[in-house]
Amino acid sequence: MRLARYARVAVLVDVCCVLVFVIIGRASHTKGEALAGIASTAWPFLCGLAAGWIAARAWRSPLAILPAGIVIWLCTVTLGMVLRVVSGQGTAIAFIVVALAFLGLFLLGWRLLGRLAAR
Repeated sequence: MRLARYARVAVLVDVCCVLVFVIIGRASHTKGEALAGIASTAWPFLCGLAAGWIAARAWRSPLAILPAGIVIWLCTVTLGMVLRVVSGQGTAIAFIVVALAFLGLFLLGWRLLGRLAAR
């Protein structure tokens, strides 16, 4: 039961990390924080996040950096960018680099802190 609780909390923290990335990004480009705008920017990355969780079977070890955290991070960014292009939202090299850095820091960083706190 404890592992299931960790997995639920981990999913929630991951979703919050993606939403923080989207909200900060939209605010820095003065696109506003309207709920519809946030949703339209966030959905590709949230789909990538879900795919990463499934691909890594992260519910088995939600605080693991390897392989779960790395797979989740890379799937979130990769699939998020692909879905943005397919949906006509576009990408730029600078945006990909920022997404990799920010989401890497947040999706892996909280796991590292969580593992340290669990000890």
